[in-house]
Amino acid sequence: TFRMPGPWFAERGITFYAYDQRGFGRAPQPGLWAGGDVLIDDAAEVLASVRARHPGLPVFAVGVSMGAAVAMSLLENRGSAVADGLVLVSPAVWGWSTLNPVYRATLWIAAHTFPAATLTGSSLEIWPSDNIEMLRDNFNDPLFIKATRTDSIFGLVTLMERGFDSAAGIQVPTLILYGAKDEIIPPRPVERMISTLKSHARLVVYPDGYHMLLRDLQRQTVWTDMLAWMRSPVGRLPSGHEVPLRTTLGKPARTVAP
Repeated sequence: TFRMPGPWFAERGITFYAYDQRGFGRAPQPGLWAGGDVLIDDAAEVLASVRARHPGLPVFAVGVSMGAAVAMSLLENRGSAVADGLVLVSPAVWGWSTLNPVYRATLWIAAHTFPAATLTGSSLEIWPSDNIEMLRDNFNDPLFIKATRTDSIFGLVTLMERGFDSAAGIQVPTLILYGAKDEIIPPRPVERMISTLKSHARLVVYPDGYHMLLRDLQRQTVWTDMLAWMRSPVGRLPSGHEVPLRTTLGKPARTVAP
């Protein structure tokens, strides 16, 4: 996720840390769901370590998709002692309360009956990005999970619900980035999450953006907005794609269950 933007930010004076969350990449037990509490505790430890290593510098938490749900849950009712700001990229907030009842029932039965069964989503014909070369690299990467256990999907939806519920308690400046062509996370849960925010928040919607905003073909436009916001959370964003928080995000081309 951060292989592309990390060096770009570093060249512009932003130290960028990224880590594999448990159950992913080179972290312990890849493919197994570690639990929301564990993922949130890990994020807290990483942010505390970064704070200790760079005293006096502002620290921002950047959560992408599921990582956004982790970051929101961590920052609920906690202020700048944890992070000076929060960037939510394609936030995964499609939890139980916003999930289609049929999807809810199907997922509950599958996770409690066949927890080790895996799903690939290959038949859904959805596009997470317009960067085809990057998608091919992901497919050929042995560390990239291509088949997800049903109990992991169940855990993910539970974590997304927790992130959704945490939005009202976020107290730090927040930047929300969403792609108008996102076919992974539908707009309605994102709209509902934004409506509950009480912190100073800004919303940017990229007309040509997909779910993998940090790796899409127009990724540098997103990076530039993030950089400008980190330098001045109230300053102008270069892309010109900022919209009012109450904007209707619309519908993606296709909507599927997570």
